[in-house]
Amino acid sequence: MKKLIVVTGPTASGKTDLAVKLALEYNTEIISADSRQIYKGIPVVTAVPDESQRMGVTHHLMETLPLDAYYSAAMFEEDALRIATEIWKKRDVAIVCGGSMMYVDSLIHGIDELPTVPESIRLPLMEEWKSKGDDWLRDRLKALDPEYYAIVDRANMKRVFHAVEICLAAGTSYSSLRTGRRKTRDFEIEKIVIDLPREELFDRINRRVLAMVAQGLEEEARSVYHMRHLNSLNTVGLKEMFAYFDGEMDFDTAVARIQKNTRVYAKKQLTWIKTKF
Repeated sequence: MKKLIVVTGPTASGKTDLAVKLALEYNTEIISADSRQIYKGIPVVTAVPDESQRMGVTHHLMETLPLDAYYSAAMFEEDALRIATEIWKKRDVAIVCGGSMMYVDSLIHGIDELPTVPESIRLPLMEEWKSKGDDWLRDRLKALDPEYYAIVDRANMKRVFHAVEICLAAGTSYSSLRTGRRKTRDFEIEKIVIDLPREELFDRINRRVLAMVAQGLEEEARSVYHMRHLNSLNTVGLKEMFAYFDGEMDFDTAVARIQKNTRVYAKKQLTWIKTKF
């Protein structure tokens, strides 16, 4: 039976190094499960591994999409399974590496089959959201699907948007389409979690943020500032830089806020790993 090795863990824990080591050991390829590294143009803030870190190992689903492209966990599931199948034609093992929880979960357990949202729905909705704001979109979800509105992380606007567009495309509530049933996979799954002492992890996060600053985080953020409304740029590191550009905080405060918010995100990843992985 073919095997999928899934390497996950909180941000800055060393997932890439371990995945590359395993890929070299098994002479195979890596599928990235990172919802931001899939976009082009923001390699510093997303910590895309450079060529020396990749050590000649082929990485899939990394820096492949323009910043304005739509992508979802369901699309990742489809793409990752297709790529893994191609890898298995040559090797017995494929490796997945990343900490985007929805992506990892969709690949391991499957995701509910949802209707494809046409551009005729998605684009006008996105424009209306851009002009009317987050509160408007939340209210739209509340009206369309109060059940999901009650449980969704309403600060995660990508999930709110996704639920609204599914409601509009399906003509029914998003909740009614969420079965929660896990799919059966016809391959072996080996899970590897990097678990570091909290103090060590937080130190690695703080140092990584400083390294990003040295690598040109501010310049990268300025290069995409005019597109700050895009969902792909709604991420820790850019949001704080944008706030600095807008005069809402000074540079040092922005850097400290990135460190803090990255630590908060790491805690959320750890909670998900303990409860669902």
